[in-house]
Amino acid sequence: MAKKIILDLDTGVDDALALSYALASEELDVIGVTGTYGNVLLETGARNNLAILELFGRTDVPVYAGLPHASTRDGFEVLEISEFIHGKNGIGEAELPEPAGEVADGSAVDFLIDSVKQHGDDLVIVATGPMTNLAAAIRQDPGFADNAHIVIMGGALTVPGNVAPWAEANINQDPDAADELFRAARDVTMIGLDVTLQTLLTYEETAKWRELGTRGGDFLAVATDYYIKAYETTAPHLGGCGLHDPLAVAVAVDPSLVTCLDINMKVDTEGETRGRTIGNEERLNDPVKTAKVAVGVDVERFLNELMTRLTKLAESAK
Repeated sequence: MAKKIILDLDTGVDDALALSYALASEELDVIGVTGTYGNVLLETGARNNLAILELFGRTDVPVYAGLPHASTRDGFEVLEISEFIHGKNGIGEAELPEPAGEVADGSAVDFLIDSVKQHGDDLVIVATGPMTNLAAAIRQDPGFADNAHIVIMGGALTVPGNVAPWAEANINQDPDAADELFRAARDVTMIGLDVTLQTLLTYEETAKWRELGTRGGDFLAVATDYYIKAYETTAPHLGGCGLHDPLAVAVAVDPSLVTCLDINMKVDTEGETRGRTIGNEERLNDPVKTAKVAVGVDVERFLNELMTRLTKLAESAK
């Protein structure tokens, strides 16, 4: 039986690839998408989610609006670097028709809580933006923290951050929310820069999507090429674009893709290192470890899975 999944997305390019990976995975049953802010404004991300779902014929999947800014802030503005990496529209200036569907009634936080109550161990939540919606769900319903199975793309334990020497972008948007998540949740897998920057896509792969001559292939190729182009400026030493968010979904499908360190985590919320993801020194000797942090990845197997799944999906969207 397919595992149910909810994706909590701030839909830039790699979130779009993550959503596509989930839709292309027979092992997963996508029951909803919850929106957050980060790469784009909340409203832009919701629009992108609806448009991608329509492109791939999945208008049955509801999209819920989450919280529009960090728990400790009054508003949110997209950073200039985010627009450079993801484009003004968040999907690398790839053009998709305005979606016919609309955001579902009700809040993303309520949907997350209700889904965990309904599906329990049969559900995994994959969060690839700030952790604001998840922390709100924990505050609203303590049972959510005890029963939710969560995979996040965020953080950096053994490598430097990408917005500061100690901070990764998703965590840095709302360090307080991420700290709440790590301290309260019973089952969190952290897919951070330690592994995502080892998984790279190049123009060689995107050319295969473009050669399909389908709307789906064109979308994936245009969006990802824009992303790769940005990486040539921001991280020229890598030689491609990091597959941050798709790896988190792939791990939800197959946890054996990564090697994890069992550890109780926290996020620094004060001082110079605000936004740092690191082991919680007060819980070092706890017999129960509530987080798994990916420190190794089977790069070749993941890239093969990604290309196989997304190419088949792209072929289907004529």
